Amino acid sequence: MVNGRATTRPGTSSRRRMLRLAGGGLALAALAVGAVGCDEDAVDAEDAGGTNGSGAGKPKEAGSGTGSGSGKDGQAPDPLWTESTPAQTYGDNDELVTAAGVVIASGSPLAALDTATGGKKWSLPGGAIPGAPLLLGNGTLYLASSEYDGSVIGYDPATGKETWRSHLSKAYRQPRPIAVDERQVYVIAEILEDDGSSKTNVIAALDSATGRIAWKEQRDTGTEQNGIHAAVRGRHLVYTDVKKNLTVRDTATGSQVWTHKTTKTNYGFFAVHQELVIVPQGQTLQAFDLSDGKEKWSLKTSGFAAFKEPAVVEDVLYIADSDRTLRAVDPRTGKELWQSEALAKAGLQVPRQYVKAGGTLYGATDLDDKGGIIALDAKTGDVRWTFNDGTGDFHAWLVATDGKRVFALHGKKLHALPV
Repeated sequence: MVNGRATTRPGTSSRRRMLRLAGGGLALAALAVGAVGCDEDAVDAEDAGGTNGSGAGKPKEAGSGTGSGSGKDGQAPDPLWTESTPAQTYGDNDELVTAAGVVIASGSPLAALDTATGGKKWSLPGGAIPGAPLLLGNGTLYLASSEYDGSVIGYDPATGKETWRSHLSKAYRQPRPIAVDERQVYVIAEILEDDGSSKTNVIAALDSATGRIAWKEQRDTGTEQNGIHAAVRGRHLVYTDVKKNLTVRDTATGSQVWTHKTTKTNYGFFAVHQELVIVPQGQTLQAFDLSDGKEKWSLKTSGFAAFKEPAVVEDVLYIADSDRTLRAVDPRTGKELWQSEALAKAGLQVPRQYVKAGGTLYGATDLDDKGGIIALDAKTGDVRWTFNDGTGDFHAWLVATDGKRVFALHGKKLHALPV
């Protein structure tokens, strides 16, 4: 993607993304020293309402937007509401989530806003620790404990009440959930040495019913617990890290099925579809079979363009490259469904995250300049409109949807856009 400029040369690092990867681990380590605990059951509930405003800072009542995701004459619709949040984000796609009628942005305190009005429904004083995801599964929001006591805690996203808790043991530090399925929550934690330092880490599965440890496996020396991206498909847990490892484990036993050293993984972002993991590696997009690691298909860009972050949305793979060409691809075969140069023609940035509502694909870009939320025709890739709050904030945009609204987070401003 681009980092504030119109284009990014293949191989050029994103300064913002590097800060995200480093910042998550550094902030986590700093906060762990002398962190003050809080009562996990202490939920600050407030009446829905709040103060609503437009992206430009003018007061606007909730629901006073155009009411159409297409906007007027190619213009972005007015926000239904805009609220300030205590968001603390590093640009990961799992730092803005929506479930059970609320939208939540990672931060401290952790605040859940009503999707319809923007009013605060509940908040957690300790919030989400930096660098750890907001992990949703089984109707539960899983968080690493803000007390840094080795716990992983589950909350009801509708109320903020604690519903589940697990603890690895005192032999491990800073466990962070990375993925969840119907039976287990998967975490990575540091293994403590006798002197309190840590040189290795462990990956473990926690039973989502009892909280008991189902299995734990020490990862190879040299691997890191930061910059992890993970997903679960059936019997396979797949994840990447900042050391450019692509690894698949058996979810029943924790045993390693296979691992590949990748050349480039766009800071670890990948997509999964059925039994395939799809990984961008510079000018090549590769799909590997989850069961054995064999390549099933590959796709190349034109010239020297590099593929950016992929996403599978409703059985279609969307991915852009550094020349700002957007592709829709059949994730089963690698066959292109369409290719669009509309982003380049409009002088827009490349989306790094995608969601879909109706027939519109919404992309969130990295930095503010020539970016924001881009609404695209999901069948052609044509640009319908772009939304930018004009703040100039250096944070990456994040996007989520509940199917009725599109939520756009930029810095500490959260906007609800009509679909």
